[in-house]
Amino acid sequence: MPTFRRQIKASVDEDRGVFMISIAAELAEMHPQTLRMYEARGLIAPKRSPKNTRLYSQRDVERLRRIQQMTAEGLNLVGVETVLGLEERMEKMRSELDRVRRRAEELERARKGERR
Repeated sequence: MPTFRRQIKASVDEDRGVFMISIAAELAEMHPQTLRMYEARGLIAPKRSPKNTRLYSQRDVERLRRIQQMTAEGLNLVGVETVLGLEERMEKMRSELDRVRRRAEELERARKGERR
């Protein structure tokens, strides 16, 4: 007699802290002490549970992997901090540019509407 299995689809908000330090370290393929060091340097900021346990999100794990990639390519932690800071500034600038473009399009449409 065949067995039927239901598939359950679950999704987790990328920013929600769900992984304890041991799991996050395993997912990022590094030692938990390395995560603590990165937190102390301000490279990562895990959420905290009510009992003050570190909780890492999927986005945190991806950031840890990115840090590991950069250090494997020869960057020291000061270089990693610089790159991550520049990437964050670039993302903010892209968002601001998108906002300005949308506003310019709105104004252009309004201007065209007034001429008719």
